[in-house]
Amino acid sequence: MVKFVKRQDYDQMSQYAAELIAAQIWMKPDCLLGLATGSTPLGIYQKLIEKHQAGLLDFSKVRSVNLDEYCGLSPEHDQSYHYYMRENFFKHINIDPKAAHVPDGMAEDMEAEGAAYDALIEQLGGIDLQLLGIGNTGHIGFNEPEDSFPTGTHRVRLAQKTIDANSRFFASADDVPRYAITMGLRSIMNARKILLVANGASKADIVKQAFFGPVTPQVPASVLQLHPDVTVVVDEEAGAQI
Repeated sequence: MVKFVKRQDYDQMSQYAAELIAAQIWMKPDCLLGLATGSTPLGIYQKLIEKHQAGLLDFSKVRSVNLDEYCGLSPEHDQSYHYYMRENFFKHINIDPKAAHVPDGMAEDMEAEGAAYDALIEQLGGIDLQLLGIGNTGHIGFNEPEDSFPTGTHRVRLAQKTIDANSRFFASADDVPRYAITMGLRSIMNARKILLVANGASKADIVKQAFFGPVTPQVPASVLQLHPDVTVVVDEEAGAQI
């Protein structure tokens, strides 16, 4: 079942989403959170940091698994998702660094790394709440449009649309990695709860396609229609067509 929540602007959207994540931590202090990167979650992370710094939220028992990482970028690279999570979230809260997991984009054997990451998620008891954004291609994580839904964590070639969208974070589009390792849709769909956030007018059409169109691997996020507990939080612009 998909529940839609529309808020006036990005700040209110971020606040609502942060409250849902905080509630998950309060209910289960040792929960496993699935975390996302990109520009959309930044406001959520800032709200959670503020709650922690105010003494309202304890991350000491929380475990986390990130959705994805660029292939070929070391954890120290300033555009890697290891770096993103460290700088924008982890170093500002009291999470145990050993409990915060991100796929290894430098692994020599990506197939083995993907299998190990899926095994880790299972070993940790499965994801309690998975945070997602949505790309203009309908991708969640880096699961791009394909002929079939990818299942396990795997290496993926990024769509040109995704490379173009992410080029704003790099010196040029030529510097954007062409491959990433991403959690597959099986692990995402196995999460007990899913929280998807989207903001801005550029996301309005894909949000409508994903949740009111057919379930198809050409729009990877459409598979979320089949999950029993999904909350979609949008601002007015991203929710304009729903």
